[in-house]
Amino acid sequence: KDSTRKMSFLFGTPATISIDFKDQKNLKQVSYENESGQVENLFLFPGEAPLAGTVHVKLNKKKKLEHLGVKIELLGHIELLYDRGNPYEMLQLVKELEPAGEITGSKSYSFEFGNCPKNYETYNGHNVRLRYFLRVKITRHMAYDITKTLDFAVQNVQPDPEINNSIKMEVGIEDCLHIEFEYNKCKYHLDDVVVGKIFFLLVRIKIKYMEIVIIRRESTGSGPNTYSESENIARFEIMDGAPVRGESIPIRLFLTPYNLTPTMKNVHNKFTVKYYLNLVLVDEEDRRYFKQQEIILRRKRITGKKKSLKNSLESKKK
Repeated sequence: KDSTRKMSFLFGTPATISIDFKDQKNLKQVSYENESGQVENLFLFPGEAPLAGTVHVKLNKKKKLEHLGVKIELLGHIELLYDRGNPYEMLQLVKELEPAGEITGSKSYSFEFGNCPKNYETYNGHNVRLRYFLRVKITRHMAYDITKTLDFAVQNVQPDPEINNSIKMEVGIEDCLHIEFEYNKCKYHLDDVVVGKIFFLLVRIKIKYMEIVIIRRESTGSGPNTYSESENIARFEIMDGAPVRGESIPIRLFLTPYNLTPTMKNVHNKFTVKYYLNLVLVDEEDRRYFKQQEIILRRKRITGKKKSLKNSLESKKK
């Protein structure tokens, strides 16, 4: 097979494969970074949606292509940064498009994966990637297989929680600072607004400013092999200057502008994604006092945008 690979490098691939989704021009798209760090637009599907489309095989110069079968796979992988070459396969469905035989000229195959629940969202983090993709494979005898992959994105809408309690906490430094803060709820959707208040009961230090930081904490592995990495997604200044005792500071933080994902807990025992609101006070000597509180995020609607005709024409010109 090594010599065959060298020959294929010299003389080119005997066939070109392309994949089109059904009603592709009306599908929404979202942008994700691929493993090379490049941003690409992926077609977007709700988790419960079927996948259907057409596979096109076009022969390059050759008049016929003998093969041992043509198949298409629907795959869901979890790829950890430290073990990228050994992905965890959480979903695999296979459809045979054609049994062993030969292809002459160009040929198209229809495919459909009807009952294929995709329970987890596409996720692209620092140390882990959850991806869905289609893979077409033409298996050949005494020659390398011809393959084509096409990634797509998945988003899942979650219902409103039946119970959504407010968050009330006290934090302080003995004889120096005593505050109470309150958030209107503990579970938010990605287009939500965090509404709250901060009450200053005792202030004996000179506070310069106060801010709320949205933190994403990504944990991979399990047990003693768990590795966590935190990232500050957004900073929001809620006060500039020294407060006085009895003062109340309102909080109103819109989540829509920020690159947030739903909370993901223990996905196949491989990774977890959590979000926190971190209340930070900084005094005039630049000492920092903070209190973190976890919040649960969910998706209320499918996002993404349809590709405009103008954009598609521009990309064709390129």
